Amino acid sequence: MVAALLTRHLRQAGVRVAALKPVCSGGRRDARVLRAALGGALKLDEINPWHFRAALAPLLAARSQGKRVRVAQVAAHVRRLRQRFEVVVVEGAGGLLSPLGEGFSSRELLTTLRATPLVICPNRLGAINQVLLVLAALPRALARQAVVVLTAPRHADAVSRSNLELLAEHLPAGRVVELPWWPPAARPESALTPPGVRRALNALARALWPAVSLLPDGRR
Repeated sequence: MVAALLTRHLRQAGVRVAALKPVCSGGRRDARVLRAALGGALKLDEINPWHFRAALAPLLAARSQGKRVRVAQVAAHVRRLRQRFEVVVVEGAGGLLSPLGEGFSSRELLTTLRATPLVICPNRLGAINQVLLVLAALPRALARQAVVVLTAPRHADAVSRSNLELLAEHLPAGRVVELPWWPPAARPESALTPPGVRRALNALARALWPAVSLLPDGRR
């Protein structure tokens, strides 16, 4: 959801953006949502070159079809697309350490690409532990660049309000963004983005890509 919202927001701002979910299993809905967010700028097989039928970890789903996916293949595909676009959003599958292919997870893909990690976590009890565990599992250089998005609950409480403050003690200013609550039926296909969500996406874009300049209303 966050990848699609961010992709559509950047595209509407005039940024040349690609969105990829290189590896998936058990269905291609996420890749189709990204394609819709791109307005059809990429073919489905460009967004998602490796897809497997079994609803298992991608590593096991690939093996069940006699396939092997290696980090060099995935990184090469991302780099080819990067030559055509200003920004590339790459959505993982599962958590940071969930196996994507032979001997690699999202962590190894991030390291190979020297990409900026974007950590998404529901803003609820346990969020601090979850985010800090992910940051601890990243190589130090990547952890220093990481950006965290807390997705707000429908009704804020003392825990959700304090999580932002606590995480701000662990990350530099601007590296923690809260995405306001937005009814699930309206995301990310809705043509109208609420102002609070738009402001959060602007802040997120600035944190991830400082060279991409967006105005407060989301224009370039």
